[in-house]
Amino acid sequence: MIPTPRLLMLLLAGALLVAGSGLAQALLWLTLFYFLVVVVLIAVDLIITPGPPQIEVERLHDTKLSLGAENLITVLLANRSQHSLRFALRDEYPHLFPSDAVIIAGELPGYDIFEARYYVRPLQRGDYQFGDINLRYRSLLATFVRQARYPAQVQVKVYPNVLEVRKYDLLARKGLLFELGLRQARIYGVGTEFERLREYNTDDEFRRINWKATARRGKPIAAEYETERSQYVLSVIDTGRLMRPPIGDLAKLDYVINTALLLSYVASLKGDHIGMLTFADDVGTYLAPRRGKSQFYRMLEALYNVQFEPVEADYARALGYLSIKNKRRSLIVVFTDLVTLEAAQPLIANLSRLAKRHLPLCVTISDPNITRFAGQHVRSSDDAYRRAIAEMLLDERKVVLDTLNRSGVLTLDVPADKLTVSVINTYLELKGRGRL
Repeated sequence: MIPTPRLLMLLLAGALLVAGSGLAQALLWLTLFYFLVVVVLIAVDLIITPGPPQIEVERLHDTKLSLGAENLITVLLANRSQHSLRFALRDEYPHLFPSDAVIIAGELPGYDIFEARYYVRPLQRGDYQFGDINLRYRSLLATFVRQARYPAQVQVKVYPNVLEVRKYDLLARKGLLFELGLRQARIYGVGTEFERLREYNTDDEFRRINWKATARRGKPIAAEYETERSQYVLSVIDTGRLMRPPIGDLAKLDYVINTALLLSYVASLKGDHIGMLTFADDVGTYLAPRRGKSQFYRMLEALYNVQFEPVEADYARALGYLSIKNKRRSLIVVFTDLVTLEAAQPLIANLSRLAKRHLPLCVTISDPNITRFAGQHVRSSDDAYRRAIAEMLLDERKVVLDTLNRSGVLTLDVPADKLTVSVINTYLELKGRGRL
């Protein structure tokens, strides 16, 4: 228990009586009576104030916390007494989680429940632990503050951003995917799966006329076809040293993993087979393409604790391994980074070889610092040097991307905040055009 300012003032007044009793003997009995009243007041307050067992505390949160997202943490306080309590709560969340919660204060009515909410934003994937919940509340007569510690230790795992998957599901049901920046890329007439019949118009191909339906209706009827399902989409993720540098709060690798997972989820909803491969100087994890949400969850478990490796990526080994393991034509999305033309030669050679059977898409994250330096005004010799280096790096990067394009490899170089939307829109466009 911690004394309140009210109790300290009462004790200070008693100290003045004690000092006065040395001058006037008659004040001695008054002083004793005063302290007896204060002790009785504290005793009564102790009796009527609900004890810690009368307050139940429970922490609620998702079993999988999402990297780089605002994850809601709810602490429920249940008051089993009839008295209202003013409290201050501190939850022991992992210290590596930036949070908006330090102390949460509120009032807990009698026979009621209070929801204390705050958010954490994990910046690294992996295993973490919440600690206990600490609660302080003032006594009913305000003579002391009671402090209690409620055991609430629990292990928690930080996964890639699964909240984006839930958001996609919700907006897809409402037909509001445009709010995520996703375009509707459903293009008829280029696939092989029958969709519907409609009246023929002058823009339709002659071979699309359905002659049986035309004979029945007495006017030209065209058949529409939708792009087929059961295609293959593989995410190939570079975990080498180039994926370590952060952009904002998150590393490049974290942006890539979040994007690869949402891409795989969208592809699985489209009926496609999804798979993945991670690599650095050697092949890491490989999941052969399969259909269904169960495959998505296997990918989630495989990626939740993948970390970068301080080595050069071996493209020949990884893409050679993939070409042996996966013979069917697939959209192979390679997430990596580029530095110089010389260092990118193995990537160019192996993706060009892969393009003979598959449809490769090389995805890179543009560096905002290089872009900023390349466009800044020169005010000093240091500025001129930084701008020259940045422009040289951008030119070399453009040469690599152009070389890949000429070799039949699709490329996508976008800022980190547009990575997910750009990759998914590219996938939808390729699927709609029947390129897979």
